[in-house]
Amino acid sequence: MSLPSWHANGLIFENCSCQLLCPAHVSFKQTCDGDRCSGHWVFHLDSGDYAGTALSDTNIAVVFDAPTTMYDGGWTQVFYIDERTTRPQRQALEAIFSGKVGGPWAILSRFVSKQLNSRVVPMQFEDQGKNKRLTVPNLFDTTVAAIRGANGNDDAILANLHNVIHGPVHTMARGNSWHSDRDLGFEINGTHALYSYFSWKVDN
Repeated sequence: MSLPSWHANGLIFENCSCQLLCPAHVSFKQTCDGDRCSGHWVFHLDSGDYAGTALSDTNIAVVFDAPTTMYDGGWTQVFYIDERTTRPQRQALEAIFSGKVGGPWAILSRFVSKQLNSRVVPMQFEDQGKNKRLTVPNLFDTTVAAIRGANGNDDAILANLHNVIHGPVHTMARGNSWHSDRDLGFEINGTHALYSYFSWKVDN
């Protein structure tokens, strides 16, 4: 059975327990700060299509826990999907972010040893320019704020860095997040964060 073709475009922002800059953002073979790396990737899809299912204005968060050398594998992760999505949209997002239909997550999924059941939850997404936020009431809250660049006006950025999920320019930020789930709970403040605008396309 052939796999469906798909594409997705939008915003990704992340925050983890590392100090600035997370070594694993440069390479998974680098060692993160602390005893474990805990954090998330949040995605707001501005547009997209999966085998005829439109993915515009959908949200998904990938919350993870990993060893300090992420390349070693052994990640645990869970998907939170916005309750406003339809069932076909949820199935499409799970297929894409599990890596089962190719694309960047086919690479990242190799490092995941424990995938918890997806959770469909109410979400509030906010994009206020230099500040991004996602809230799941009583469960998850994250805010990232862009870091000012050397000239005092523009943001500090990373460019020409190999990264399979982010766009070509990464805006550096500081983040504050908490996650109250008993399996992957954490609270981090003023740590590594960044955001970019991604574009993925897979012709299966």
